[in-house]
Amino acid sequence: MPALRTCAASLAILAAGTGLFAATTHGFHVYTSEGALRLSVQQAPRPLPDVTLQAADWRRLRLADFHGTWLVVGFMYTRCTTVCSIQGSGFAQLHAALRHAIGAHQVRLLSISFDPRHDAPAALMRYRQRYDAPGAGWLAARPRNEADLRALLTTFGVRAIPDGLGGYEHNAAFNIIDPQGRLLAILDWDDPQAAARYVLAQLPAARR
Repeated sequence: MPALRTCAASLAILAAGTGLFAATTHGFHVYTSEGALRLSVQQAPRPLPDVTLQAADWRRLRLADFHGTWLVVGFMYTRCTTVCSIQGSGFAQLHAALRHAIGAHQVRLLSISFDPRHDAPAALMRYRQRYDAPGAGWLAARPRNEADLRALLTTFGVRAIPDGLGGYEHNAAFNIIDPQGRLLAILDWDDPQAAARYVLAQLPAARR
């Protein structure tokens, strides 16, 4: 009998642990917080916060200004020489792959700095010029205040942690926003061609 009770207790603990793991991994579909974030967005697209940005050309923008077009958003800081640099090149590739849709005003690209104290418009302009993507359709901007920055980081699931050397450790992605202003998908930051295919698949075939 003691052995049976021990076995039953073990099975109960195992079942409880399995249930907890299933709950925290969305039914075993994901195993990381990044994966959980992507799945939650896929299941329930997130409305964007009503924040104001300052662009590299000093214009003030609201995210609501982009309603009616598809929008690809990436987060960066201009001094970054690692992930941000690679993602900047990826955005340049994405800009080229979507040039016809951008020219038709169906798609726009937006790089948002999470280091607004340093990334004034002049720094944002240099960041854009670094990648020399011709034509319009790709903006760089920064939040106007800390409250807007926090709202953006929370909505997009961006984690930016000071590294003690003046920079940040942070995650990155191509964030896809639909014409209704909802975060619809989060895609791998190092695969711009996959991001381009995803966006193009959302557009009417005759207008791509």
